[in-house]
Formats: sequence, structure tokens, C-alpha cells
Amino acid sequence: MISLLAVTTATDPLSYAGPAWSPYVVGALIGVLSWLTFYFSDKAIGASSAYANVAGAIGRLVSRRHTDSLDYFKNNPPKLNWELTLVIGVLIGSFVAAWTGHEMTGEWLPPMWQARFGANSYILRMIAAFAGGLLMAFGARLGGGCTSGHGISGTLQLSVGSWIAVVCFFLGGIPVAMLLFGI
Repeated sequence: MISLLAVTTATDPLSYAGPAWSPYVVGALIGVLSWLTFYFSDKAIGASSAYANVAGAIGRLVSRRHTDSLDYFKNNPPKLNWELTLVIGVLIGSFVAAWTGHEMTGEWLPPMWQARFGANSYILRMIAAFAGGLLMAFGARLGGGCTSGHGISGTLQLSVGSWIAVVCFFLGGIPVAMLLFGI
């Protein structure tokens, strides 16, 4: 713990020399965004509900009666609200951050992926990314919140459940990364 404090106090967040945006400044801005969200909407930042709402809206277009009969949508009628705007903003913000941080490479296969799965494993990469996204979305809905809901908003409120969820994110993510990349 002391070494962690020594590292963070010795680093000036405003003179971050990395190629990307300073994680200290971005973390502080996310915290301010979370405060503003609580202040103006009385709700926590979260993204996984936006995906459920979009699925519900599409489901209503295809089969309104069936969608409205589902237990989840009986209690949470699908509505396109500010959470969808947040998700769109995250996508746009990611692009802007990569562009302005000079990290926009157009690289589909990082060197670590190529070393593990070959230089022509584009389809495998897309399948893995899509499957990972589906598993994350399923886990987020099953766990009652996503990494932003638990990791930012929940921990900010000192929610015990959110702190447990964040620990589980790392306990699950680290071994999966080690298996995936052969570390």
C-alpha cells in the first residue's frame, strides 16, 4: 500500500507522458460526471440498462404482446432515455480519445493476439469480441449492473455489493486474459 501511494504521489497527473490521456485526469472527470449525473437525474451512471431498453424497444416492434409479457419488461418498461445517450457518448468519446491521444492505429489484430492465434485470425478475433460482449451483457444484467454501474457509481456510494462485484470482475478477468493470451 505504501509503495502504491509513493508511485501515485510521485506522478504529476497533469504532465503525464504516456501516449494516451492521463488516467488520473480522466478518472477525476468520470467522478465529476458521476456527481453531476446524481445531481441532475438522481440516478447512477450505468450502461447495461440501455442495452436492455434497446432490446425491449426492438422486441416491441417485432412482437409487442410477447415483449410486454416478459417479467423484466413488466417491471421495467423499455424506454430510450439518457442511458442510451451515455452509451453513444462513450462510443464517440472513445473515438475522440484515441484520435487525440494518437492511438488510432487501424490495427485489427494486436501483436499479442497475432502471436497467440496467427496473423490471419481476423474472423476469430471478431467472434471472440462479439462473444465477449454478449457474455459481458448477460453477466451485467444477471448481476444487476455493469462495470460502470458497479465500478463507478456503486463504489462511489460505498455499496458493498458493488465492491464485491468489482473484485469479481478482476478475479474473472485476470485468469481469462491469462488463458486467452497464454501468459
